[in-house]
Amino acid sequence: MGRAGQALKRILEKYGISQNSLAVALGVERGSVYRWVHEVRDPNAETVVEIVTALRDINPSAAEAFVQLYLGDVARGKLDPDNDKQEGRTD
Repeated sequence: MGRAGQALKRILEKYGISQNSLAVALGVERGSVYRWVHEVRDPNAETVVEIVTALRDINPSAAEAFVQLYLGDVARGKLDPDNDKQEGRTD
């Protein structure tokens, strides 16, 4: 589990953003952010969008870094969505 959580943890540490300040910006309990950061639970897609928005309000550079770290090559358009091997699909 935890690609979003891993990315979030690294960004919060790198930019000196506390879990509490992110929780306040998101309007969620601190425990939710804790669970994401410690990979107990991953945020859903809608929450990831809210995380990016909250990070943008706190530190725009952190928001951009989170998107790049979380989405990686997909965000840079380097993966071919028609090539299942690149995406690790087995279906």
